[in-house]
Amino acid sequence: MDNLFATAGTAAAVFAGTNVDDIIVLTVLFLSSRTRGRPRPWQIVTGQYAGIAALVALSAVAALGLTVVPDEWVGLLGLLPLGLGLWSLAGAVRAGGTEDGESPVVATGLLSVAGVTVANGADNISVYTPVFRTIGLTSSLVTVAVFTVLTALWCAAGSWLGSHPKVTAAVGKFGHWLVPGVFIVLGAVIVLESGILGRLAELL
Repeated sequence: MDNLFATAGTAAAVFAGTNVDDIIVLTVLFLSSRTRGRPRPWQIVTGQYAGIAALVALSAVAALGLTVVPDEWVGLLGLLPLGLGLWSLAGAVRAGGTEDGESPVVATGLLSVAGVTVANGADNISVYTPVFRTIGLTSSLVTVAVFTVLTALWCAAGSWLGSHPKVTAAVGKFGHWLVPGVFIVLGAVIVLESGILGRLAELL
């Protein structure tokens, strides 16, 4: 029993440590849902679960010694949030970037939310893989259960922050730049930290 509690505690620490930035993404998505009606709350929650499930599945597969996506190329996933941010920014520019304008939609449905979650957590695979490789089946199931509970907690936190008066007021004033800006920075960080640009340059 003590081992199970220890496993749960470790799983909670691993999840929290690798998904702090997801709170920001979820807050932006829930803000977009409230101001523009897209993506819908159920799409955000389901997409977040689908993205986390994909990351866990990829980590479990990698723990078995199989690599679906080579580590040196996962940085390409950063192009998804980067592209969504640039597309939203272009929409804000076309609208004139007025304070009275509505915040741009950075993700329109379940698949785009799941894609952003996977892109944002692609580097998590390098953390989750050794965890699943070194623990048994029972501990792995406990870890997955903890991840499931904490994903719900993360969504609840994002929803609360997205409805907080001060956050909503700030986005009301600067959302046309802030919302796409978050996604552009997120995508750029993923791409730059992965070193993918250097590898692409070597191929050219």
